[in-house]
Amino acid sequence: MDKYAIEVNDLTVRFNMANEKVDNFKEYIIKLIKKELYFKEFLALQNVSLKIKKGEAWALIGVNGAGKSTLLKAISGILKPYKGSVIVHGEIAPLIELGAGFDGNLTARENIYLNGTVLGYSKKFMDEHFDEIVEFSELQNFLDTPIKNFSSGMKARLGFSVATIVAPDILIVDEILAVGDFLFKKKCMERMTSMLSGGTTLLYVSHNIESVLELCTHALWLDNGHTKMSGKVDEVCSAYLKFKQ
Repeated sequence: MDKYAIEVNDLTVRFNMANEKVDNFKEYIIKLIKKELYFKEFLALQNVSLKIKKGEAWALIGVNGAGKSTLLKAISGILKPYKGSVIVHGEIAPLIELGAGFDGNLTARENIYLNGTVLGYSKKFMDEHFDEIVEFSELQNFLDTPIKNFSSGMKARLGFSVATIVAPDILIVDEILAVGDFLFKKKCMERMTSMLSGGTTLLYVSHNIESVLELCTHALWLDNGHTKMSGKVDEVCSAYLKFKQ
């Protein structure tokens, strides 16, 4: 049996950024074909390593642009490593980008089934759990409203409710709860705490250090794509808060 849920080994993620401004897609294609488009290398993560045991709760902390979301996307398989490796043992339910997996032109009702399909659930399963999802999201009065008319908080409610209808092996949450109201955030925190008690592994990103300390046992502090510190959550958060002062 695998000891770790997530193994990140010397991970480097590279992006290519255009050195010059291109005003439209046509100009971009022409320059690309003529080999007149030059790129600058940007390393979003450099030699980051992280091992998370099954059932542990880890926070990723750091200022904006530190590489937290990039690391989550690499673990979720959205981004491929430039160097190093990412090994995941178990099914992931990623809540990384608000509205990901939703179609803005479809209603909330339709999007519940669409998002469930993306997460690998059958229609029969979604039929059986539909009422439970709606009840948790508290969006009973908006089921036939297109998602494009939803506030960011309403989208967060729906996304979280679908993704956590069954406790996944690994739950990844990236700032999605920053947009909800206080009572719904509290309900989400309680559900995540319950999942942790049931053995779910949590990878959590938030600028709210109070919630990090409440949920997580360990933390990784990223700074400009590098590991600044890793270890027990109280020690890492204490060092981070002193650094920010």
